[in-house]
Amino acid sequence: MLDAQIKSRYEIRAKIVKAMAHPSRMFMMDELAKGERCVCELTELVGDDVSTVSKHLAVLKNAGIVKSDKRGTQVFYALKVPCILNFFSCVESVMKQNAKDHATLS
Repeated sequence: MLDAQIKSRYEIRAKIVKAMAHPSRMFMMDELAKGERCVCELTELVGDDVSTVSKHLAVLKNAGIVKSDKRGTQVFYALKVPCILNFFSCVESVMKQNAKDHATLS
């Protein structure tokens, strides 16, 4: 039976995975893997307005995935835990296996 402590751990995991589960946020994490970026740079790269990009970054920050540093009027973001990218490598492996499986069935 799932006790409260174990359940809480899975709920926290789900919160983190849910925070990553958006194409724009995934893209921003990949960009942040290359180094810190200001909101203005991410806005240009994503192609959304500043408000939307800021909301996406807030979701990632609340999940503990990114950190921010305000410098004057600019806010810079960086990955707080770069190991999160290992998760993406695993996702890519699943995608490749699914493609192979689909090709075999066709």
